[in-house]
Amino acid sequence: MRDQAEQLRERMLQNKKTRPTRLVTVTSGKGGVGKSNFSLNFGLGLSEKGHKAVLFDLDLGLANLDVLMGITPKKHLFHLLEPDTTVWDIIEHGPGGLEFIAGGSGFTQIMQLDDEKLDRLFSHLDPLQGYADTIIFDTGAGFSKESMRFMLSSDEVILVTTPEPPAITDAYAVIKMLHARNPAVSIRLVINRASSEKEGKMTADKLAMVSKRFLDMDIQSLGYVSDDPYVSKAVKLQRPFLLTYPQSQAARSIRNLVERYLDRPDTSDASVSGLKGFLAKLRHFIR
Repeated sequence: MRDQAEQLRERMLQNKKTRPTRLVTVTSGKGGVGKSNFSLNFGLGLSEKGHKAVLFDLDLGLANLDVLMGITPKKHLFHLLEPDTTVWDIIEHGPGGLEFIAGGSGFTQIMQLDDEKLDRLFSHLDPLQGYADTIIFDTGAGFSKESMRFMLSSDEVILVTTPEPPAITDAYAVIKMLHARNPAVSIRLVINRASSEKEGKMTADKLAMVSKRFLDMDIQSLGYVSDDPYVSKAVKLQRPFLLTYPQSQAARSIRNLVERYLDRPDTSDASVSGLKGFLAKLRHFIR
């Protein structure tokens, strides 16, 4: 029987795309706003629409994604530094066929690699270009130096917050930090745990208004995710709510977000630097 890695390689060749892979970093201003749960279900929502997503768990020390999926990764990103290990060997398969890569010790180890190991790591990631439509990096909350580098290297940042004032304040702090380093950075807002469409829209409008007034920066909203008791039920089951409770309000919210994400006019190739562009920018920040 052919091994899984061989099947993946064949699948990559059969579905090879000429369009560049979009790199998205999902972050939040503070912990506890549901960032990783959003990343997981957003990735699944993209896959449902035939838009292939590969998810990287880079939330250092928390490993939220594997817990949310109820699986234990056998390998992680830094196994690529071992002889004869390819990216296909480290891809894990979660519920719904979602493919993800565990980050191991995350950002810190990447920043400590010498040039030779960094080249090896990055070259092993090259095959994902054209294999995935979107690569999603789930980073730690807040604005550490390491997570900031990933955000600035990505094609866009999805900033997850909730309607609570402390979360909004912390989200705006992330916007200011990103703007100070690159005023042209593309940021999309997701308002999680909104009690209603009105609350979700008001929260997004508030952040957009403040960003425009004080930073002259246009921040767009992808939408909101309903505050839904089925989300916590799915977490306890260690299953994505999009699959476990597909008719829940939160699941419908995710599907609406996915539609908006895929239907945007700025998803053109011109706005995407691709995996090679991302790795080049990340290398610049590291070195």
